[in-house]
Amino acid sequence: MERDVRESGRRGRGGGKRRGNRDGEDRDVRLSKSLSYALRHGAAQMGLNMTSGGFVMVDDILSHHQFRGFSLEDIEKVVASNDKQRFKLSRHPDNGKLQIRANQGHSLQVADLDLREVRPDAPDCPREAVHGSYLQHWPSIRTQGLDRMARTHIHLAPGLPGAEEVISGMRPNCTLAVYIDVPKALADGVRFFWSSNGVLLTPGNAEGKLPSLYFTRAVRLKPTSESSLLLSLPASAAVMLDLR
Repeated sequence: MERDVRESGRRGRGGGKRRGNRDGEDRDVRLSKSLSYALRHGAAQMGLNMTSGGFVMVDDILSHHQFRGFSLEDIEKVVASNDKQRFKLSRHPDNGKLQIRANQGHSLQVADLDLREVRPDAPDCPREAVHGSYLQHWPSIRTQGLDRMARTHIHLAPGLPGAEEVISGMRPNCTLAVYIDVPKALADGVRFFWSSNGVLLTPGNAEGKLPSLYFTRAVRLKPTSESSLLLSLPASAAVMLDLR
């Protein structure tokens, strides 16, 4: 049995206005955030055993004090209701017990994430990919390129969120979209991979960066009350940034 875990939207308790503190957060959101930290970054520090494929036993997670008050049913609820496919829940091949992992976003080194390498002559090689960020970071991105920083990969998508069949880790409030010439980067030896939930990943060059020479355009996304609709209409939704 395998299920993809999808991260849910935030809702205030009792339908009221969501508060900024931890107690005011929806239980599912709190669980999703805790799972994200444990499976992407903190497993070793938390004393959780992780397989080479990035899996941690669900029993081990539920017995950890950070997950006190949560149950298997809570995890399964997150599995069924989330929308970003950031996790995978499956049964261990030897003992049949449930295990869970994050599909991408790790700062931990994970040897086997079921990543499929992109080949330049393959049908699924995108001509262009997009990375979401924020306008305040543009001066640095423009001069230094995209940087994976503490993570193992830079996250990209074949289009903006809301486009058909696009699953992206891009936050909905991103104000900058940087487009990448994937074939050009591949020709220079930069590797790209598809994750099991359809996110395009790259470790960048030897310095962990994707230089601006691979940028085709940078687009300022206009935040409006109808941003989800406007994002599918680039001519009216975006303003080109000067790349000179």
